[in-house]
Amino acid sequence: MPVAEGGDQYSVWVGLIYIFNLIVGTGALTLPAAFARAGWGLSTISLVFLAFMSFMNATYVIETMACANAVFKWKRLQFLKRNSIQDEENSEEEQSSSNAPGYGELEDPLVCGDSVPSRYYSLDKRIELGEMANLFLSKTGRTMFYCTLCVYLYGDLSIYSAAVSKSLMDVVCSTIPSNMTNITDWDDMPCFHASEGTFTRIDCYRMALLTFFAAMGPFVFFNVQKTKYLQLFTSGMRWLAFVIMISMAIHLLIKHGPQGKPPAFDFTGMPTLFGACVYSFMCHHSLPGLISPIRGKSHLGLHLSLDYMLISIFYLLLAFTGAFAFANLNDLYTLNFVPTDNENIFLEIVEYFLALFPVFTLSTSFPIIAITLRNNLQSLFLDTSRLESYNFVLRKLIFPIVAVVPPLLLTYFLEDISVLIKFTGSYAGTGIQYLIPTFLVLSARRHCANLLGLGVVNRYKSPFSNVSWAVFVLLWSFICIILVSVNMIEKHLHR
Repeated sequence: MPVAEGGDQYSVWVGLIYIFNLIVGTGALTLPAAFARAGWGLSTISLVFLAFMSFMNATYVIETMACANAVFKWKRLQFLKRNSIQDEENSEEEQSSSNAPGYGELEDPLVCGDSVPSRYYSLDKRIELGEMANLFLSKTGRTMFYCTLCVYLYGDLSIYSAAVSKSLMDVVCSTIPSNMTNITDWDDMPCFHASEGTFTRIDCYRMALLTFFAAMGPFVFFNVQKTKYLQLFTSGMRWLAFVIMISMAIHLLIKHGPQGKPPAFDFTGMPTLFGACVYSFMCHHSLPGLISPIRGKSHLGLHLSLDYMLISIFYLLLAFTGAFAFANLNDLYTLNFVPTDNENIFLEIVEYFLALFPVFTLSTSFPIIAITLRNNLQSLFLDTSRLESYNFVLRKLIFPIVAVVPPLLLTYFLEDISVLIKFTGSYAGTGIQYLIPTFLVLSARRHCANLLGLGVVNRYKSPFSNVSWAVFVLLWSFICIILVSVNMIEKHLHR
């Protein structure tokens, strides 16, 4: 896969906006309710801790990507050296012309000192998680990786498309009467009260779904750089929505005082809080595609940490104000802002804007995740080192279609995907955020040490490079799986 062209690159700040958009999705809207249940003290500690864990594993992904770049550069150097020796044996004249461009740009591993960063390690070449798994993991590890990744990404795309379509349906269709308590009857209700069943809510949902795929689906045929202006626009919408929700909650606190009285610590709410936080800090599957086009990556780790701190502050503000401003919190926070005074035009506008919040957030993330899935499917079935040698249909058409059609079919015929949400955001989410980056970085370090020697310095090495950090992440992953299982069992028993 070639290095991104200069025109396809973007500044580090645009890259951080991409990452911000990817992380901050509808998962953030489930935080206030989970925050209130677990208690403000326990929730604050847990949220900061889980943000740190997510950041640590993001640095593992970056280090592994740099290792993969080093392996490809080393293989290229060996290829050039072999060609040079063969040409030298043939004739002196051919030797002078055989020094292909790029040979001089790569140093021999032996000349690198302990304190000199090696040019082997870079983030210029986009190498997806699937390619890293092919390089560094065993056959069993690769199988488990692709199963986990595909379950998570297909599940994510299904969740996103269903959430957007339902949000559009709720905005377009008439309000459901308060005496309607049976959720199973909602789909068959007329979308508009005057339509008398000719156009039902499920019809509106499916029309919104097809419109969403028609608008967002074409992006999967291109690279993530092509979504730049969409990212910038929806980032503004996202900030505006958060500012409105935080400001309105603060206004209610000032006007009426604290209506919610969450405890300081309630460990029974910990499993729910964990599920919300893990989903709210997920970005690892798409990091390679977002990082490689960035210009000037010398302080990437510092910039990424600032991004995580900003997101954590946003989450804490949202959760704290919501937990104390409302006596009862809905699982989806935007539902707390439905105005009671329908004559107030401003509140009516705010209602519609917040109802469309999932549309703004998920429409941005959908192309990034679909492109990530497409690239990883290519690395599973094709040799990415000679991608251009495959025919146009295979390269440009088949894999984008395979990435978007299954979620479309699933959500078209099955709009209630609550089971998929639980499995995707919990077990597969733990694997993507914690287990995969840790196993990849441990294998990559060992592989590069054997290939290049210990003297070659990786300037993108994670600050958490001590093996004890990796052991800690693995232990935490098993605790997470236990917490998620307890949460699911509890919910099942209380039905």
